[in-house]
Amino acid sequence: MKAVHFGAGNIGRGFVGLILHDAGYEVVFADVAAPLIDALAAADSYTVHEVGDGGRDRVVDTFRALNSATDADGVCDEIATADVLTTAVGPTVLRFVAPHVAEALRRRPAELAPLQVMACENAINATDILRDEVAASLGQDEWARLHARAVFANTAVDRIVPGQAPDAGLDVTVETFFEWVVESGPFGGDVPAIPDATFVEDLAPYIERKLFTVNTGHATVAYLGFVQGHTKISDALRDETVARIATRVLQETSTLLVAKHGLDPEVQRAYREKILRRFANPALPDTVQRVGRQPLRKLSRHERFVGPAAELAQLGLPTSALVEAVDAALRFDVPDDDQSVELRELLQTQTPEAVVEGAMGISAGHPLFSSLWEIVAGAQS
Repeated sequence: MKAVHFGAGNIGRGFVGLILHDAGYEVVFADVAAPLIDALAAADSYTVHEVGDGGRDRVVDTFRALNSATDADGVCDEIATADVLTTAVGPTVLRFVAPHVAEALRRRPAELAPLQVMACENAINATDILRDEVAASLGQDEWARLHARAVFANTAVDRIVPGQAPDAGLDVTVETFFEWVVESGPFGGDVPAIPDATFVEDLAPYIERKLFTVNTGHATVAYLGFVQGHTKISDALRDETVARIATRVLQETSTLLVAKHGLDPEVQRAYREKILRRFANPALPDTVQRVGRQPLRKLSRHERFVGPAAELAQLGLPTSALVEAVDAALRFDVPDDDQSVELRELLQTQTPEAVVEGAMGISAGHPLFSSLWEIVAGAQS
């Protein structure tokens, strides 16, 4: 079995690539980062170091690596004969992956089983985004002719992979916990042979549980920690103020998840408490700047803060902690993060109404609008 994976970074090697390797796939890494791809192509193996309870070292071998910028033709040929295609590139980069997939579908022999495509990104329905980009790349007529050569299934992924030590090389340090949940419906009963993945009929509760607990909580700790002057996520969580607000934030998102998806309140309570313990793991040297990067994306309408807060406000339920987290995000000032710089420019040049409506997607008539207007105005003063 062969899997092509776009994104040979820490998550690609330390999470998705590891799981595919353990499932028996030959993994072909594709990336545009020439030094990384060259190092992988020259290596026989790398090691994933799990830290935490039950942690162990896992060796990954039987892989290859191709530069998708300089050897697009070779990458397309690999996809054309692969069983599985996965990504861990970031949702905004999927549009650059799509042309490779489109060309591979043109080349894929009709007698092969459909290519099984799963985008492993921190975004809701990221595989749908990739599918739509592939369709657009092919055009309506060609998509109608070739779409049966692939099946696209959405996923929810969860594993903390912090920034790595400068001398780590290809090795990756990760937490022991991981979760890869995939919707089963698109496969029609022929799900991929990946024992460490969980296939479910209804993915929506898993996607939002992860996004509104893990991602919301992680970003909350990062932004509050930044405001309080902390460098590491684990140090930030030892700050009583940060821990208290983060706990309240996850209580609010849990209220939404229980109301919306019928989750068991006690199970969700245990889940969010486990998440906070994972963040506090001192063996994961993650930084508030790394976790907080790209604040504009994290503040957008359907992301980890405004998304749940908007739904809670529409239900007449409390949002004060989420609004505090947004306030902290507005104060994330990191000159080498492009979105942080852009956020500063928006706050300096636009009215509070324009920021709330434009960057956060909340209109003046929405019940969340006034709370967001107040904190934006405060951040501008």
